[in-house]
Amino acid sequence: MSIEKPVLELFDNPSPRRNYVITIRCPEFTSLCPKTGQPDFGEILIKYIPDRKCIELKSLKFYLQSYRNKGVFYERLTNEILDDLSAAAAPRWMQITSRFTPRGGITTEVCAEWKKKMQKRT
Repeated sequence: MSIEKPVLELFDNPSPRRNYVITIRCPEFTSLCPKTGQPDFGEILIKYIPDRKCIELKSLKFYLQSYRNKGVFYERLTNEILDDLSAAAAPRWMQITSRFTPRGGITTEVCAEWKKKMQKRT
């Protein structure tokens, strides 16, 4: 069973000539453990340098909420969010960090990064 993800909306970068970092925190992120079906609680931290477009926050909220009923390992979840957001927004750089609350006395943090490939000038 595939869960359909909401569409990520974008808006024009108001300062496309400048590199600046946007940081977005989602401190109440939830997904499901694929082994037990129990909820996993954590924080998703998104950092990116926009190119032409920025991510609209309401649509991002709905996108992240689509994971509430999805059984997924932290490593896949982090990389999937990075793939989806970088494909939609085409930033110059993006980093996704997921930090999950302790389970059995162990905490997990996964960090994945994406960089736009620069075209060579001839």
